Amino acid sequence: MVVPLWAWFAVVGVILVMLAIDLVAHRNAHVVSVREAGLWTGVWVALGVAFGGLLWAVYGSEIGAQYFAGYVIEKSLAVDNVFVFAIIFSWFAVPREYQHRVLFFGVLGALVFRAIFIAAGSVLIASFAWILYVFGALLVYTGWRMARTRDSHIDLESSRTVRLFRRFVPMTDEYVGQRFVVRRAGRLLATPLLLVLVVVEITDIVFAIDSIPAIFAVTQEPFVVFTSNAFAILGLRAMYFLLADLMDRFVHLKLGLAFVLVWVGVKMLLLEVLHIPTLVSLGVVVAILTVSVVASLRVTRTPEALPHEPAAPTALDAVDVRAPLEQTPSDAEAPDSPTDPSTTTTTGAQR
Repeated sequence: MVVPLWAWFAVVGVILVMLAIDLVAHRNAHVVSVREAGLWTGVWVALGVAFGGLLWAVYGSEIGAQYFAGYVIEKSLAVDNVFVFAIIFSWFAVPREYQHRVLFFGVLGALVFRAIFIAAGSVLIASFAWILYVFGALLVYTGWRMARTRDSHIDLESSRTVRLFRRFVPMTDEYVGQRFVVRRAGRLLATPLLLVLVVVEITDIVFAIDSIPAIFAVTQEPFVVFTSNAFAILGLRAMYFLLADLMDRFVHLKLGLAFVLVWVGVKMLLLEVLHIPTLVSLGVVVAILTVSVVASLRVTRTPEALPHEPAAPTALDAVDVRAPLEQTPSDAEAPDSPTDPSTTTTTGAQR
């Protein structure tokens, strides 16, 4: 697949223009309604599907199928991101009208980091073909780990990222509108919203370690990997506001995502032994996700069937976000990431 340089610039230009339009449309802090989120979700999905259709028409059905397979995989994994973001916002008691701003810059950072990871992955694959088997084994292990810890809860209190930020970055005691930093008495202070942004970025980087190899399992074309990834996560903000309140309904989705990761990992491990057509791989992914979603909705049809989670923290819990933590013997073993399985034992409300 030969992609001219101008095509790369054109894609990046379209992404930047759409991000600018989104930023202007949400320049004033407000609570994003389900209707607004639905409209923006439609826009982002239409844009991603249209680009896939363009690739299909220009480069043929195989490249087009690879794009849509990568797009569906990344879009489905993004749903897991959405639920984790909902927990983060609840734990920090972020007002709903400020959440879009955090997600906007979070997605912007995600695009940059994923571009770096994709470039690094492409160089590794070109230099060391055996790295594909490492990616495959990583995906199988990640899928197994996700299935095993699917009912666990995130413990942000023990996150090393949160503790280090609180300890070394001077902060205000309260949110100051949508601002990430403020100047008071000649000092530049971070607001709790900046801490939330840092946690969201670290979380997305951890997710990228799973999702980037998953797309390399269906295509090794850097242009296809980047564009399928980019167009899938561009709609992450709208998807959050559309699905966050329904997170309790998708009780089997994480298990479905675990099977998806195992499937693409096994496909990568069998690359030299068994050729699985891209459309077949795409069909398997769609079937797994459909079964997990339908099963989830059937199980949670009645309020009594919904999982009972601990109460979410209140605004008072977010006031003390810059307070240093007491040192405990377990501090030295605290994880680096809020999404590390070893942290998934309690919720922020259990402080």
